[in-house]
Amino acid sequence: MVKSVGIVGLGLIGGSLARLLAARGVEVVAWNHHEKPYAAARRDGITCVGSLEELAAAKPEVLFLCNPLKAMPDMLRRLAPVLDRNATTLSDVGSVKAMVRRQVVQASLGDCYVGAHPMAGTEFSGFAASDPAIYDHALWAVSVDETTDYQRFLQVATLITGVVGNRAIVLDDQTHDRAAAMISHAPHVVSTAFINGLTASPDRNVAAALAAGSWRDMTRVALTDPDRTRAMVEEDADNVEALLRNLAGRLTSFADDLHERDDAALTRFFAAGQPFRDYKARERKTGKSGESGDIERISIDIPKSGWQRTFLDSARRGEHVIRFIEPWQVEIETRSKI
Repeated sequence: MVKSVGIVGLGLIGGSLARLLAARGVEVVAWNHHEKPYAAARRDGITCVGSLEELAAAKPEVLFLCNPLKAMPDMLRRLAPVLDRNATTLSDVGSVKAMVRRQVVQASLGDCYVGAHPMAGTEFSGFAASDPAIYDHALWAVSVDETTDYQRFLQVATLITGVVGNRAIVLDDQTHDRAAAMISHAPHVVSTAFINGLTASPDRNVAAALAAGSWRDMTRVALTDPDRTRAMVEEDADNVEALLRNLAGRLTSFADDLHERDDAALTRFFAAGQPFRDYKARERKTGKSGESGDIERISIDIPKSGWQRTFLDSARRGEHVIRFIEPWQVEIETRSKI
């Protein structure tokens, strides 16, 4: 059981994680680039320090980098000479993993790194918006490669599934980034394109008056800080570009079919996604967090050789790790099978 955690960055994600861990008895030490959130953080039982170097000197068992990704190279450069690799496992919460790992390796910290990405958040930012509840029933992606030390992986994964009480899937960086582009980064672009179109329309006030649930759901993420969204998208640029070009082709093809009144093509278009509709219907029936007890749990053994592939294959079957029974045995639920 991890008993001490360091947090770099007390924004929405880092602040919420720090508050959750402190409430559950973990010793949390945090550093933020300015001291504005410190008074509120200290009231929540979080120890705040004056420098990144002081945070490293506290030797937390796991240190999460929750800073903006654009600041990652500088954070790593400063940590490299002061982080005790024997005492601390380095992790992060970034929405892209391949780029972060490259930067970690360039800083000569790859031997103590395990990537992570919690699928949690809101359109708001800052410690004032933080709320431990954003992690309720959340899924984390834990990213590893062929060099990842299993004991360090266990520290991060058992912290997530144990103390935090969340589920996890274990992926390589490239698989994570392709999937994140599909379900987060590209949708932010599409959502922004919708509000840009409304803003440019001479009928924008009429459209705003008529807007209801479908518009709200399609454009919620466009309310996020646009600078933060742009940075996120640019950090996964190749994957986002490929998806948007593919989507543009699908939409152009649909527009052509609509123009031609091609009944068969229109039917195929609206039917193609039925497996996803069925999946969401099952999810609603069982309860997103599995409260109904209808989700089957089984245990699987993890081999000591090729454990990364075993976890990846499990994730591709729609299985989520919910706890570690033993270091090499996990309990899983099938939660995202389409």
